[in-house]
Amino acid sequence: MPDPEACWDAFARRDRAMDGRFVGAVLTTGIYCKPSCPARRPRRENMLFLPDPAAARAAGFRACLRCRPDEAGRDRLAVEAARALIAGAETPPTLDEVATHAGYAPHHFHRLFKRETGMTPAAYARALRAERLKAALGEEGSSVTQAIYEAGYNAPSRAYADAERHLGMTPSAWKDGGRDVEIRYALVPTSLGTALVAATEKGLCRISFDEDEADLRRRFPHAQIWPADARLAAMAKQVAALVDDPAAGADLPVDVNGTAFQQAIWAALRAIPPGETRSYAEIAAAIGKPGAVRAAGTACGDNGLAVLVPCHRVLRSDGGMGGYAYGLERKRALLAREKKG
Repeated sequence: MPDPEACWDAFARRDRAMDGRFVGAVLTTGIYCKPSCPARRPRRENMLFLPDPAAARAAGFRACLRCRPDEAGRDRLAVEAARALIAGAETPPTLDEVATHAGYAPHHFHRLFKRETGMTPAAYARALRAERLKAALGEEGSSVTQAIYEAGYNAPSRAYADAERHLGMTPSAWKDGGRDVEIRYALVPTSLGTALVAATEKGLCRISFDEDEADLRRRFPHAQIWPADARLAAMAKQVAALVDDPAAGADLPVDVNGTAFQQAIWAALRAIPPGETRSYAEIAAAIGKPGAVRAAGTACGDNGLAVLVPCHRVLRSDGGMGGYAYGLERKRALLAREKKG
């Protein structure tokens, strides 16, 4: 359960993603509601936050007839049951099979599952298989073909299509340290120090500080790594300008590998308006996983596109700076520049 102030903030925003995670009980009316309840909000001092409807009932409160908070808990359990079914299946189950297992009509459960997880049941199954493929490709002695079938794919063609989407490379390239992938790089002077900017033919794959060609080669030991061409030089110039004015944003192509969870976190980071910040808890809640605060912090740390994917906009819940891969002084500087803008 989030801390009371995070709960109050979720109620104030009527955050549907927090439904089923806790309830708010109103001391003056004796009613408990889910966070997204459309009713008028009571004063903060009249709110008590409890972990679930059972705790609210035990404390003498009754369920709101408008938002029906007890159903949110049932919805959450149904989605968890569906996720377990998908994770345990050798081949992805159909929507009808998932919905029947959860006890809902297919069309209704499709919307419910997407609301809770941020993706449809079919997309969730594909993401799970892609993550299994990534893990299998990393096993010592495992061939690409063996990894594909161990991950639950019936045919290599589907595996390659998913891998292009989720890993940023084909399975063979990922397995072999980027073999046959061409990466161009530039070391660019910026007002916050020298930045490494690197890209494949698809888009930027690395923006970092305090790294050089040797670091890039360690990340992709079998890739073909070359100095910048005109295309990358133009992108590197935009990255340098972004360091000076991070609020300006930049429409640059990217090619990064990451799990479905990481990609969701990075998308949530890019959705933070310039000049604003979010807590790690808010980022986790934004992708429908409010209990994954620590994992959200790890995904922020795994961000390979500094400044472009603005992980510097994430703070601790108490307002503290938290961490930053390239030093807190750079993080403070980027935040200060955005506020001035």
